[in-house]
Amino acid sequence: MLRYVPSFSRFSRSSWENALLTCIFSPAIEATHHPAVLKATISSTTPPPDPRTIAHWCAQAGWPVHPLAAGRKTPAGNCQTCATSGHRHTDCPCIRNGRWCHGFHAATTNPTLIDTWWSKHPALGVGVSCGPAGLIIIDIDAHHAPVPTRDRLWPGIAVNDAVDLTGLQNGFHTLAVLAALHGAPDPAHDENTLRVRTPSGGLHLWYQAGIGRQWLCSSGSSAGRALAWQVDVRSTGGYIVAPGITTTAGTYTPLGECRTPAPLPQWLVDELTRTGHLDEPASDPVPAPRKPPSRARQAVIDAGGGRDSAARTLETVLADVASCSTAPTGTGFSDKLNRAAYTAGGLVAAGLIDQHAAQEALLATAAYARPGQHQRALSIIRSGMTAGARQPLFPGGRP
Repeated sequence: MLRYVPSFSRFSRSSWENALLTCIFSPAIEATHHPAVLKATISSTTPPPDPRTIAHWCAQAGWPVHPLAAGRKTPAGNCQTCATSGHRHTDCPCIRNGRWCHGFHAATTNPTLIDTWWSKHPALGVGVSCGPAGLIIIDIDAHHAPVPTRDRLWPGIAVNDAVDLTGLQNGFHTLAVLAALHGAPDPAHDENTLRVRTPSGGLHLWYQAGIGRQWLCSSGSSAGRALAWQVDVRSTGGYIVAPGITTTAGTYTPLGECRTPAPLPQWLVDELTRTGHLDEPASDPVPAPRKPPSRARQAVIDAGGGRDSAARTLETVLADVASCSTAPTGTGFSDKLNRAAYTAGGLVAAGLIDQHAAQEALLATAAYARPGQHQRALSIIRSGMTAGARQPLFPGGRP
């Protein structure tokens, strides 16, 4: 199920203009990101190591690997039985018996198994299963495609018609602009993390997912969950082509000297959380609602002036957030906090509660449910309240 993605329109026109000037009209960036230049760079590199060596290198880094079809970026095919039976990977004897059926579900770091697979089939490529590897890959595309409507460029971020988007062409631009809006450098130029140039002129940015975090995959062309147009996300439930692998389209070429994924930058953590990429499935059974902590209840009273309908509405959604304290994961915390913040934003816009007091109530409840995650909670609260403010909420109907 796709998560709710709030609108996010706090960037001023001048912020947009500065970001666009920095990221789109810079000759250096346009030259660096031009597909023809990228392909020329790739073709001039030395021959990459063989797939088995690459597979061992990945496994030694703690990244489970699985075979890709020779010359392609898709998983090697299942055995005939698996291809025709339609069973799930959890019921498959092949994986238990050391065969590679079911794609990234068969990924391993076992050196003996790696030797067996690639010594018998040396032409197979190498895929890395991102989730078990603790990785998140930001996959920047440079496809020649019509620019979509503004609401599809940066999902949840309102782009005023007065903002001139002339020159925006691909994922390099959308990601660079998103970074600039946060005051962060263009991650495509981040020499402190593993970067891999793709045969089509795109770029894979490899990052550590973070302890206890599971990120969901997405496509930058999706109408649902997405980070930015032509920017895909590969993590839990997905795989990525290993650095150095060659397909019929070309080689996935590491850039620079760094071969280690860096921690995910905080601004990307915030954006990925905002856009529903943080995986925290609801538990079964759902924990019973708990009362918000006393500090939050007092803030609710301060926000709404007592036990009126607005305060009761806010306290109800805060109770859902507080119920997440029953378990460290699997309670739908992000969704519940997002929903509570959206509700609070609507109540603030209706003039029924005070914005500062409402935010304090949300922060206090979030700290009660997830201690030590202030920055994450604050990011969700701010974006949720901003979105909710666009839809004034009158619990008892408009006065």
